[in-house]
Amino acid sequence: MNGPLLSIKNLSIQFNQDGALSNAVSNNSFEVAAGELVAIVGESGSGKSVTALSILQLLPKQAVVNGEILFGQDESVDLLKLTHKKINSIRGNKIAMIFQEPMTSLNPVLTCGNQVMEALLLHKKGTRGEARLQTIAWFEKVKLPDPEGIFKRYPHQLSGEQKQRVMIAMAMCCEP
Repeated sequence: MNGPLLSIKNLSIQFNQDGALSNAVSNNSFEVAAGELVAIVGESGSGKSVTALSILQLLPKQAVVNGEILFGQDESVDLLKLTHKKINSIRGNKIAMIFQEPMTSLNPVLTCGNQVMEALLLHKKGTRGEARLQTIAWFEKVKLPDPEGIFKRYPHQLSGEQKQRVMIAMAMCCEP
């Protein structure tokens, strides 16, 4: 293992609002080594979430992003230059994010179990039956009560804490 797992270099993010650009992040740089835990802290509105969202190209279209987001140790790739198809193969599979507000992150018309299964089927290529068993196992790992019951429930039927645990299971199920 040669370099950092993730390297952010001179990241700048602006939003186009009615033809005017407003700065959200200016020349942000940091590195994360494999196995290292990094916390990004700051005041509300300082660019923490925008920085995190930029890593997986989850910013809205009106965002203007400059700099480099290099991922990988031996052969790094600039995540900002990847096609939609390629970044989708990395999201949830190699890099996962647990969002602050689980209710806006979970699809209200799909059961919680089906949402986690979707990630497994997309990235791990097993059968629906295998994905169902793995999802229930992940619900057990994140200490959800009645994992089989939670599998069949919709997000609005869960508490905020339970929704957050579903999001953690979804982020971790492909072992990024």
